[in-house]
Amino acid sequence: MTAQLNPCGDVAVLVPAAGAGVRLGPGAPKALRPLAGEPLLVHAVRRIVAAPSVHTVVVAAPVTDVPFVRELLAPVAPVTVVPGGAQRQDSVAAALAAVPDGPGIILVHDAARALVPADLVESVAAAVRAGHDAVIPVLPVVDTVKEVSVDGTVEVVRGTVDRSVLRAVQTPQGFRRSVLAAAHAGAVDPLTDDAGLVEKQGVPVVCVPGSEYALKITRPFDLALAERLLAESP
Repeated sequence: MTAQLNPCGDVAVLVPAAGAGVRLGPGAPKALRPLAGEPLLVHAVRRIVAAPSVHTVVVAAPVTDVPFVRELLAPVAPVTVVPGGAQRQDSVAAALAAVPDGPGIILVHDAARALVPADLVESVAAAVRAGHDAVIPVLPVVDTVKEVSVDGTVEVVRGTVDRSVLRAVQTPQGFRRSVLAAAHAGAVDPLTDDAGLVEKQGVPVVCVPGSEYALKITRPFDLALAERLLAESP
């Protein structure tokens, strides 16, 4: 059954899904790689639209796969699919331009975080709704982290970083719509996440607790782990 979006919702979710996924090995674009028989993108969108506040979902797909992605997602939810760009930042900008008037909260979510819980989507949106311009979900860094320098072909430890002040960042990242639009309009150098863009604009970014289920599927091992989590999840 096709999920219905909330016509009274105040959240638009942008899903940049045009990346190649080189670290997953040869094959389809990352968002279209299978997880338990369905593409990562299908899993991600299904979980996003389960969040009650979501009014609009815009997916930026590989240019050559736009018709296929539209057909793929039609049974899942009434989402908008637009051509993505060469860089993630280009895809987010293209998706943002396709958001209709209405939603004042924009979330940006990686399709590679296919098992994102709907309550994490709601948590990030609620923090923006409470008055924060930019919000990211994070997890504490549990490994010891070393700063290194390269001496020829050898990495040499320069020191140990205090992990108590480090956080691993996840998505969805949430923004007041005008803040994200201004950050993209003023972007000069490409960055790996949208929070980095708004930081460049001097906007404070607030952290909320993330979720172990929102892991990023980047390597074959991550796919195996996601399949295990999927089998165990309710």
